[in-house]
Amino acid sequence: MKRVRLGKTGLEVSRIGFGGIPIQRLNEAEAVRVVARCLELGVNFLDTATGYSTSEERIGKAIAGRRQGLVLATKSPARDAGTATAHIDQSLRRLGVEVLDLWQLHNVSTMEALDRVLAPGGALEAGRRAVEAGKVRHVGITSHSMEVALKAVPMGCFETVQFPFNFVTSEPAERLLPLAREHDVGFIAMKPLGGGLLSNARLCLKWLLQYDVVPDPGIERVAEIEEIVSIVDGMVEGDPALTPEEWAEIERIRADVGTRFCRRCGYCEPCPEGVRVSALMTLESMIKRLPVERVISPSGWVAPAVASAAGCIECGECEEKCPYQLPIREMMAEHLALYERIVQAAG
Repeated sequence: MKRVRLGKTGLEVSRIGFGGIPIQRLNEAEAVRVVARCLELGVNFLDTATGYSTSEERIGKAIAGRRQGLVLATKSPARDAGTATAHIDQSLRRLGVEVLDLWQLHNVSTMEALDRVLAPGGALEAGRRAVEAGKVRHVGITSHSMEVALKAVPMGCFETVQFPFNFVTSEPAERLLPLAREHDVGFIAMKPLGGGLLSNARLCLKWLLQYDVVPDPGIERVAEIEEIVSIVDGMVEGDPALTPEEWAEIERIRADVGTRFCRRCGYCEPCPEGVRVSALMTLESMIKRLPVERVISPSGWVAPAVASAAGCIECGECEEKCPYQLPIREMMAEHLALYERIVQAAG
């Protein structure tokens, strides 16, 4: 598979990456088999996170004895240096390696969170120390907030940015991508298939390959990565230009899902009644991507978010604040009903 330069990191990564969320849903043997197949197909960029439960350990088992030539990326939600340092060491143990190629501050999606990681004693400090110690090669950031990403990219302290980007969530093309290119910050395209919402992989990837980004789809089955690699290999060898018919299909899909697709921008919050609106809006996606036991566990983040829905008084303030005019109350009700069906099915 063709490799591309990941911004100022200088890392040469496969044109398509591997997103490590979905392998949590598999048994260990199958998860290892999926990762191993990615390696066989030439995918050398593997992206996971501290918070993805078993993902790091399973990737570690799949790459045992095969570390050379791989680019391993992981993330930490820590905001303070102490917790971040512990997470870096934990990731190294789980992955079974001595150095992380890319360590990212995970989901820095508010200005408050950005200020915390940048402050003295913040998580970025831990990342810098880890680079000095030889535990980490490069430091990046992931976000779902355009405001945060636009501020973080030109600061000079992050070598990569990971942000949602697909032909429905296409806003980064206007300002964020040009800014990243200007500052030579590598752009990792999170949710290239819309978090599972967009089913036409060929169309999604063909659209993304117009841009200088590394798509990072979550992979759950061998057949998925085989299809994706086949699509990408064929496109980079030929002309990736979209045909008029493909543009028409993109516009049709945009029109179909445009009012039913949460971009996780967070503008709907805070809710005056304490409802965790953003979490509930992404509940359907989480149900599709996470193991059932994690979704329904009382100790996870999903159950408290679901419980918060009881406080909704149907005031509609969240919908007034949504820049995409989503029918938030209706969508939350649908997602809660789906959650209840999952709980009932689990017994």
